[in-house]
Amino acid sequence: MARVLHIEDDPRNRLLVRKLLAAEGHEIIDAEDGLQGLRLARSVAPELILIDLNIPSLDGYEVALRLRSDDALARVPIVAITAEGDRETSLVVGCDGFIQKPIDARNFAATVKSYLSGYKEKPSNAGSNDRMRVQSGRMVLHLEEKVAELMAANERLREVEHLRREFYRSVSHELATPMTPIVGYLRMLLDEELGPVSKAQTKALHAMDDCVKRLRNTLDSLVDVTGLETGKITFFHRNYDFGALVSRTLEGLSEVFSERRVTVLREIPAGLMPGMGDAERLQRALAHVLDNAAKFTPEGGVVGVCVRVLDRTYEVTVIDSGAGVPSEIADRIFEPFVQGDGSATRPHGGVGVGLAIARKVARGLGGDLVLSAPTEVQGQQLRGSAFTLTVAKWAAPKPA
Repeated sequence: MARVLHIEDDPRNRLLVRKLLAAEGHEIIDAEDGLQGLRLARSVAPELILIDLNIPSLDGYEVALRLRSDDALARVPIVAITAEGDRETSLVVGCDGFIQKPIDARNFAATVKSYLSGYKEKPSNAGSNDRMRVQSGRMVLHLEEKVAELMAANERLREVEHLRREFYRSVSHELATPMTPIVGYLRMLLDEELGPVSKAQTKALHAMDDCVKRLRNTLDSLVDVTGLETGKITFFHRNYDFGALVSRTLEGLSEVFSERRVTVLREIPAGLMPGMGDAERLQRALAHVLDNAAKFTPEGGVVGVCVRVLDRTYEVTVIDSGAGVPSEIADRIFEPFVQGDGSATRPHGGVGVGLAIARKVARGLGGDLVLSAPTEVQGQQLRGSAFTLTVAKWAAPKPA
């Protein structure tokens, strides 16, 4: 009985061939793509190779050419099995036979036996095709090497991406642990629970408190982005008032706007805006959008906040009077760590994850965050960047 290498990406077809040939006592070795098939062909010494022509990495024609250019495999029968390929092309590139899909289960084992016994189909003008086959084999050798390099590089990128997520998760945990007592003791000092402090000391403690809050926000952002990427964040839904949430978020950032002398224009409808969702995460998401507007608005500029009540969603648009999103990153602005200026000397702080977090939170709450056209707020036309965040009024509880 023979050792048969079957190169086929469809598991159902692999299973069928295995059942039909194993019943005749043959040993079946499976490969799922062209590169794996070539590697196995060189290592397992098959007595017959069955190739689907439509396979990943290198197609069946390319694999046949490479096999025929390998001295150790030059005499091994190769049979193409396909629903779409061309018989004549298969024979020209070096196949000894061609089996059309769907496979005839009754006669398949006997057909395979004939190829094992030395039967070969011949292409028309067989002699004139030998030189073309040799030259094509050289070309495919180069292609095989390049495809292998690309696949290895892609695998390294996937590993780097995994390590990046693990790194940020570990860093967030390691920094968050000592941050807890720092925050606690700092609050005790400010509240003079450990004894009176002078005005100079109070000023220094407030400066430290501001730095700790910034660090805490950065850590929270890293925790959020890694959690959202891995799908390990669950939203906790409660009743809330959307209009009040927007106003509360603005108040929380009042010092940020004040430091840059940025005027905030508001259009928030009066009255209750009841909703169901994770108000805490939504407030943090909106804070990221507003903080982004504050960063990229020139000192003394204007930020507009416009809230709209739609049939099934609430919508808040944040517009600034800055230079707008650079066209070269507009398509990637919501990707984590993408920044217009990522240099150490850039004038804006942050790690470039705020908009990514805000979009994923909005989508988790039944809405979205998108770039939109600048508009007029309280009679003033703003021409910087504009982001519109929407959420469902009644978001269904579900994992992120």
